[in-house]
Amino acid sequence: MTKAKQLGPADLEAFMRANQIPGKILQLEAPTPTVDAAAQAVQTLPERIVKSILFMINGKPLLAISCGAWRVEQRAIALHLEVGRKRVKLASPQTVLSETGFEVGAMPPFGHRYPLPTLMDKRVLQQPSVYAGGGAENALVHLSPEDILRVTRAEVIDLINPGGSLMNNGGA
Repeated sequence: MTKAKQLGPADLEAFMRANQIPGKILQLEAPTPTVDAAAQAVQTLPERIVKSILFMINGKPLLAISCGAWRVEQRAIALHLEVGRKRVKLASPQTVLSETGFEVGAMPPFGHRYPLPTLMDKRVLQQPSVYAGGGAENALVHLSPEDILRVTRAEVIDLINPGGSLMNNGGA
């Protein structure tokens, strides 16, 4: 069994060129393993940093894209897919790499080994532009949320407040 090639910024750039996705991959001086580090590196607000998180539901991958300032609620995914909450599991780093080609913390919202079913939090579309994983721990891609939506064909839902909670938790 041969190990598949790990993907990186050059692969992402080729995907963007081939799919006519405007945007720029930024090579940074330091790694950006957290939302706060990424926001600081490009001098922006944490809500303009986009997280791409892989979940496994009944053994099948699902990508969730959200603003870095908020936590994706697995319950929101479960409600949307009409499955039990325990069936929605965060993918392990090894699964992320094998399914997408990218490492956790470097994963872009598209350009994976194959297209993934995708959910996008509605707050991403409220941003004028966003920064997402650029294929390496020290790379980010700067682009419009509309281009992410177009390329991923994501379903836009509320990934933060499952079922439209009446309680306001302060956005945390």
